[in-house]
Amino acid sequence: MKNIIKNLLVVLLLSSYSYTTAQTNSVKEAINTTLDNWHKAAAEANFEDYFNFMSSDGVFIGTDATENWQNNAFKTFSKPYFDKGKAWDFTAIERNIYTNKTNDFAWFDELLDTQMKICRGSGVLEKVNDEWKIKHYVLSITIPNENVTEVTKLKDSADNQLITRLKKALDNL
Repeated sequence: MKNIIKNLLVVLLLSSYSYTTAQTNSVKEAINTTLDNWHKAAAEANFEDYFNFMSSDGVFIGTDATENWQNNAFKTFSKPYFDKGKAWDFTAIERNIYTNKTNDFAWFDELLDTQMKICRGSGVLEKVNDEWKIKHYVLSITIPNENVTEVTKLKDSADNQLITRLKKALDNL
């Protein structure tokens, strides 16, 4: 009798694990599709679709230190690129997705093949009315460690000016 109960418990635990794993895989597939379609909308210069994948309070952090775009400002900045029929073309070549226990909140990182060569994207999504919406996205240009000194020298003057300006603004708060 003890063996029967033990076996039943094992079967119940394994089936619960299998269901949870399948559910998590399904969620990750939906998130992958959302992100792939978001990048595709930009490559096809489809402004409406692109911004429909983002939440109304979404944030896009670009590669330039001054690019911290709230949704409406990002739309204004992006519109001329989309109107010309050429926005940007990012294709994921690696992606890691993580979710909370209730599978309604996710965060991810991805390596992208872009016109700037390999970039890294990372972000946060929230499930809203059964749709995944991008709430926060950060785009970074990757720099091989052996090239950091060279790149730092290229950025030195512009970064020093921005650092000075930002510190002054912080002091005036």
